[in-house]
Amino acid sequence: MTYFAFLARFLGIPLIILAILTWRDARQGRRLPAPLYTWPPGFVILAHVIVAVLYTTPWDNYLVATRVWWYDPALVNGLVIGWVPIEEYTFFVLQTIMTGLIWLFLAKRLVADTDVMRPVDQRPGLRYGITGLLLVIWPAAVGILAAGWRPGTYLGLELAWALPPIMLQTAFGADIIWRYRRLVFWSLVPVTIYLCLGDAVAIGAGTWSIDPAQSTGILIGNLPLEEIVFFFITNILVVLGMTLVLARGSQQRAPAGVTQWIARLVRQFRHKAVNVAGDQP
Repeated sequence: MTYFAFLARFLGIPLIILAILTWRDARQGRRLPAPLYTWPPGFVILAHVIVAVLYTTPWDNYLVATRVWWYDPALVNGLVIGWVPIEEYTFFVLQTIMTGLIWLFLAKRLVADTDVMRPVDQRPGLRYGITGLLLVIWPAAVGILAAGWRPGTYLGLELAWALPPIMLQTAFGADIIWRYRRLVFWSLVPVTIYLCLGDAVAIGAGTWSIDPAQSTGILIGNLPLEEIVFFFITNILVVLGMTLVLARGSQQRAPAGVTQWIARLVRQFRHKAVNVAGDQP
């Protein structure tokens, strides 16, 4: 199975379905509930795509360059940027959009407009506790890499890379995330399981491979533990990011300068979107 065939089957088809559902919601006037109706969701998903590509590109190039994982050259189209095929960059973009659209679909159905009347419980202990736990795990991951323990290489690289932005999210708004825990759970767990199943198919088909010497060797079926961790943490970044950026409680907590800067970006985004629409025949 070629890499683009994997993208078409496991991401392209769900994206088409999600696009139709999003269009139908717009036609029916269904919008985000009041507690989450802040910035345009399309703008927020686009911002997450940009961040995902910028933050993941150097890390993933390092993985391929050091042969933590590799792809079959016969199953990609040959266009490579750095060490990574163009299909991988496409995957960054499509996974982020898919998870963002799933969050958007569920947010319209799992969160009530009346929730805006209920203020977010200020739980600094929750924020400090979760972030503190992650602060213990992160040095351990870095220590694995520093010690040169090869079976822990892939897992250590994953945690060292992903935990800093997750810690920023939990330090800022673990209590806000807890308020929307049902939305977070259903936006996170099913899509992670789905992508793990697709990954297992791709590994079985030889589309890409994981170096056994640089992974723990813990398998679920043919799927290495590290691949499960990868999809879980990348979806965490998107789901928590969508929740925190769009939650009204976050705007009350964020510095005024940050919200003003985002507001300027949103105005530019809307202006360009209107101009593009006006240019259509």
